[in-house]
Amino acid sequence: MKRLYRSYTDKKIAGICGGLGEYLGIDPTVVRLGSAILCIATGFFPGVIAYVIAWVIVPEAPLSAPQ
Repeated sequence: MKRLYRSYTDKKIAGICGGLGEYLGIDPTVVRLGSAILCIATGFFPGVIAYVIAWVIVPEAPLSAPQ
């Protein structure tokens, strides 16, 4: 079963976008760009709150995460 983890290797801040990109099978840069656009479109604050909540809730990937 596939699980969502924060990326251990592909992270800029907390690894949320990198982990989401790995989970969805798309380039993490596309996820980062989409989250930045969504953050700007919603007035910045809701996007930042959602990122911080994801940072707290989503566990960091183990060093040998099953694929």
